Amino acid sequence: MSASSFDRREFLRRGVMGAAAAGLTLGAPPVRADEAKAQVRRRVPLGKTGLEIPDIGFGSSRLSGDGAERVVLHALDRGIDYIDTAESYRGGNSELAIGRALEGRRDEVVIASKTKCDTGTSRSELEEALEASLRRLRTDRIEIYFNHAVNDTDRLRNDEWYEFASRAKQAGKIRFTGISGHGGRLVDCLDVAVDEGLADVVLVGFNFGQDPAFHQRFTRSFDFVAIQPDLPRVLTKAREKGVGVVAMKTLRGAKLNDMRPYETGGATFAQAAFRWTLASGYVDSLVVSMTGTEQIDEYLGASGWQAAHEADAALLERYAAKTNATQCRYGCSDCADACPAGVNIPEVLRTRMYAFDYEDETLARADYARLGAASAQPCISCSGAPCRTACPHGIAIPELSRRTHRKLSRSSV
Repeated sequence: MSASSFDRREFLRRGVMGAAAAGLTLGAPPVRADEAKAQVRRRVPLGKTGLEIPDIGFGSSRLSGDGAERVVLHALDRGIDYIDTAESYRGGNSELAIGRALEGRRDEVVIASKTKCDTGTSRSELEEALEASLRRLRTDRIEIYFNHAVNDTDRLRNDEWYEFASRAKQAGKIRFTGISGHGGRLVDCLDVAVDEGLADVVLVGFNFGQDPAFHQRFTRSFDFVAIQPDLPRVLTKAREKGVGVVAMKTLRGAKLNDMRPYETGGATFAQAAFRWTLASGYVDSLVVSMTGTEQIDEYLGASGWQAAHEADAALLERYAAKTNATQCRYGCSDCADACPAGVNIPEVLRTRMYAFDYEDETLARADYARLGAASAQPCISCSGAPCRTACPHGIAIPELSRRTHRKLSRSSV
């Protein structure tokens, strides 16, 4: 079904069908984490891999430090046995924490990890990256190994990746490969990967803000525009061809400490956002960063739901309205070439999200430092004229960029 024909009525029809299949009632009060023991309530086949994973998986991009192992084990004890990580997460500390936590329990989990394969990356470099991840994870194999943050179809043409993957599979060091991404060229990359059979699994940025069915409720407002409206089409094609589809970025920015006063319909914002994604029919499962035990229990309140709930829509609409002025839309990048001084505006705004919305200054500073000459340093002395009108959604790029640089630049430490 095309994105244009997928209207709200069809979305709710699918939701009712899913609810009936799952023994759920569309109009029933949402299940909150504090009303029942938090646990995985639905497991799903991941494409045609033969793997079965929970509908909500463990994301570890922010996992490190004291208590990290306890968080992993808390998730595992509640049935979350799909763990997503990457060599770059916390400078490798995420993989280290997972490896320590899973000592003696490795066979209970499916691990996915990632490395970047650029157009010029060699097979030997990929082999070194894999071996390093295996050492940190204290394991001899990784179930799914992703080419990380793909946003250029040329990266899918590097034959070194496929030679590496073939050898690694033969050696039993990885079972399946795929691509991850949430950039502006994601649909193009997915079309190539799916049409040419280049991925067993895809990990993609997808949330209610990228679902045309959500935005059709709010066509009266210019701000409510679905980015990458063709994404549902390519995700549908992937699932039809047996490619596993896992969603990330499902919280549309995950702005913290902002929605609790409005969570009066029986669900939290996170639960509502997860249910929308899982009810869409476009994904097998989702992963979300988990940093605490209470957070895990809250998130699991959405597990098992395959239907839309009427109470969720108002909560999601309110969140979208509250974040429209600051939330950089995944897959947009219309501002990417707006700065004559070479500031990487989308990446600057991404680090702003980590610092101010996630309230994770460690992650924000690390990613901001990697921008180097593409940081927002020039914004401090700039009038803001070159990029002020570059965002079609009205985000105040100059002001947000300056604020980000002042908070995250080394000089401000």
